This record gives sequence, structure tokens and C-alpha cells, in this order.
Amino acid sequence: MLAAVRAVQITELSGPDSALQLVDVPEPEASHMLTPGSGVVVDVHAAGVSFPEVLQTRGEYQVKPELPFIPGSEVGGVVRSAPDGSGLAPGDRVAAFCMLGAFAEVAVAPEFLVFPLPDDLDFAQGAGLVLNYHTAYFSLKMRGRLEKGETVLVHGAAGGVGTASIQVARGVGARTIAVVSSDEKERVAREAGADEVVRSDAEWKDQVKELGGADVVIDPVGGDRFLDSVRSLKQDGRLVVVGFTGGSIPEVKVNRLLLNNTEVVGAGWGAYVMGKPDVNRSIGEAIDRLVREGFVRPIVGERFPLERAAEALKAIDERRATGKVVLEVNARPTS
Repeated sequence: MLAAVRAVQITELSGPDSALQLVDVPEPEASHMLTPGSGVVVDVHAAGVSFPEVLQTRGEYQVKPELPFIPGSEVGGVVRSAPDGSGLAPGDRVAAFCMLGAFAEVAVAPEFLVFPLPDDLDFAQGAGLVLNYHTAYFSLKMRGRLEKGETVLVHGAAGGVGTASIQVARGVGARTIAVVSSDEKERVAREAGADEVVRSDAEWKDQVKELGGADVVIDPVGGDRFLDSVRSLKQDGRLVVVGFTGGSIPEVKVNRLLLNNTEVVGAGWGAYVMGKPDVNRSIGEAIDRLVREGFVRPIVGERFPLERAAEALKAIDERRATGKVVLEVNARPTS
């Protein structure tokens, strides 16, 4: 009989205030929805908290599991078991993307989304390594075609994807301009390595123009900034759409793209890579190299115990969060 573990479940679609319950559930079996019959079982020490989990509490995310379910997509922890030939062994420190089930003491991830966690990163940083940094690399290099010497404008620059984008861009050799809304968020963006910072409540587009404009814009926010982002692009510039944390989906008149031969590009990391193990491994190797070179250091913001998961989600929902919000699970060791 499987032992019980603590987990947070979404039991109703009423938002972060009331949708979550702390429960005991059976340990998950060594199988995963993406790789039926096999999976890497991880003792969770930290779980990443992201905007998709906020949407899931309201039934607004594209992934809609049957209630109740355990949310959370990424963990930092220790391998308990792994399939033969995976290159992983019990006791290995890892960062893993499990898609669902991270808000628990034990989670399961497909082998191709489990990556060794460098010794100089802690488990909380590991919980912010896959979703944010793989998204940043995919968005900047694979979709935005960022090259050394170019300039990147980053919206939401103090958040998880924003800080990751700043660090990945620096690793590529690009200059970064961060858009933030407060002194505290400016501090976080500068800690991430931003070369320039502009305020979202000012004439940020004009300031970006004065700084020479942007070759690539990374936009996880959407909303009313979108048009000015297009206007801030240099000739041949690329605006990469990552998400819509601002709440509204913008539109653009395509004639604006003709003026400077600019592009609007979608970057849906998850939908693209889930069936492509080799792409995941390639991105993982690139991120590992940037860690070794000192460019990638996930910035962890607020840390909450598992039983305060609702507070963690509310911090993101209310746009108070900076860096990566994590749940410190501190999985109990196996006997």
C-alpha cells in the first residue's frame, strides 16, 4: 500500500481564496501522463508557483483537469526513482517540470523534463529553473532569433519570466532594458542584471526610443502596452508574445508591421516542446551552460510553506510578486 503524502488540491473553481485544500493523498506511482508507464519520482523540496496556477483556480487555463487535482508544474528536489537508461539515479538533485502535481511532497515528471540541479543553486532556485528559463531561452533564441549585440526590452521585468529573460539575454551577449512599475521591482530587475530600467507609469516608449529602441521585445504582460511595444521596435525588430498576465489580449493593425518591417511572434513553450524530448534536452544544455558561466541565477522572491499556497497564488494574482514565488515543501526523507 502506498504511503500518504501532503498535497494541495484545487477542489473548486472559485479563485485562490477558496479553491485550495491541504489534504493527504497516496504517493504518486512512477508514471506520467506524457510518458505512460514510466516517470521520474521526485521528493519535492520546493515547488514553483506561477500564473497558470492562478488561472487554474478559476478554470481559466487551457489545461483543465477533472476536479480535484494537484496543481503545480515545477519542482526542485531529489530523485527517488528513475527509469532505466534515463541517466538519473536516486539521490540526484534535480529541477523538474511535472506539468501537474508539484504542490505535494512527492511528484512525478517525464525523464526528458528532469535536469541536474547545479550544486551552487538551492532547491528553491531549482523550482524556478525550468518553466521560466526554458521559456526565456525559447522566446529569445528560438522564436526571437536574438543575437549578440542586440537590445532586448523586457516587460514584467521583475517577475519570474522577466528576470529569467534578462539573465538569458545577458548570457547571449545582448543589452537589456527592463520595464517595471515600482522602486522594489526596479531593484529586482537590476539584481537580475538589467542594463537600463524604465517605469511603466511614465512615457516608457519615448525613453526606450531615446535609448536606441529594441531589436526584440519580450512581452508576458499584454494589455495596453502592446501597441507602444510595437512602436519601440527598431527596423527588423521582433515582438515576442509570451503571455497575458495583464489580463487582456491585445490586437495590432498589421499595417504597423509594414512601416519598419517588424514582426509579432508567438512563443508557446509548453505546447511546442512537450512532444519534442530532444528540444528540451538542447534547451536544458544551453541553460546549464549559462548557469556554469554565471549568467543564470534564479531570483527567488517570497517563500511560503505548503499550507499557505493560497497566499502564494494571491501574491501573483495581485501582481505583488517579484522574482520566483515558491512553496517550501521540505519533503520528509524516505525510510
